[in-house]
Amino acid sequence: MDKPQLPRAGVPPTAADGRPTLKTIAFMTGLGVTTVSRALKDAPEIGEETRRRVQLVARQVGYRPNRAGVRLRTGKTNVISLVLDMEGHIGGFVSDLIYGISEQLAQTPYHLIVTPYSRTNDPLEPVRYVVETASADGLIISRTEPNDRRVRYMRERDFPFVTHGRTDMGLEHPFHDFDNHAFAAEAVRKLAALGRRRLALLGPPSTLSYHYHMRDGFSDTLAELGLAEVPFHGPTVDHAPDQIRARTMQIMQRGDRPDGIISGADGATLALVAGIEDAGLSLGDDVDIVSKQSSNMLHLFRPRLLVVDEDFRLAGRELARSVMGCIAGAPPDSLQSLSRPGPVVSHHR
Repeated sequence: MDKPQLPRAGVPPTAADGRPTLKTIAFMTGLGVTTVSRALKDAPEIGEETRRRVQLVARQVGYRPNRAGVRLRTGKTNVISLVLDMEGHIGGFVSDLIYGISEQLAQTPYHLIVTPYSRTNDPLEPVRYVVETASADGLIISRTEPNDRRVRYMRERDFPFVTHGRTDMGLEHPFHDFDNHAFAAEAVRKLAALGRRRLALLGPPSTLSYHYHMRDGFSDTLAELGLAEVPFHGPTVDHAPDQIRARTMQIMQRGDRPDGIISGADGATLALVAGIEDAGLSLGDDVDIVSKQSSNMLHLFRPRLLVVDEDFRLAGRELARSVMGCIAGAPPDSLQSLSRPGPVVSHHR
């Protein structure tokens, strides 16, 4: 039934606004509209050669499915929504996260839309909007909290979702996370190996789940190795660089200043270095820093920084895979992944 015919002569039909449609591809390939539709969906009853030819023509003419029509026929939008806090990000992790998600969705019918929000507003609002308007088939959320209202809301409504980060609610749900406990533990061990004995941690806000993972890894390993903590009261990695810089200079001017610092974000690390140098001290001589990084740029700023890479493209791919699995009805415990940190790396020669 999918035997190709000769293309018809004349002008191929398009939608009223000039967009190519299934009829356009059918006209250009000499196939029926039903065959074209099935070929674009990789239906097994359509021959491989026909599928390739139809998909090639679709790419050449710039065909895109009419989402409104798809929604009417199937009840689905073929949209994944990434609800993302866009404030104060330094570095490339947002673009890497989006790239990873888009890369995973590229060979699927799904499209990504980014739903931005401000952390000064209720983070449940953009989630509620997407769920109530059914404007996406699945949601990806970040900045996960131990007791996250968004997770409870979507679970109660049986709406497909995945979190970038874990919760502590006793509810099974899809997630991808970076092992911040292991990161902090390895960072403490590296600083101890360099002879550092008084360590400080600049971590995320205490409202977020990964604050506790990072804090526990830091504290547990300090106790294990008999090292002292110098509290970094005040700023978190979410604070403005000027605030982190000023607080760092104050701490580094004290007699009991830290000789090692662990930083949970590369943007915050830039401010840490500025504060250390404002205090008249030298990175690598007076103090060492182990920092997470997403931009792969810290070593260009100061080669003596010690860095651990967090792969946000990998995170994006895992999040996309999980949310598609959730839409398909896979069990939540099969849609959970945890990235282990790589080694602590120095580019100093």
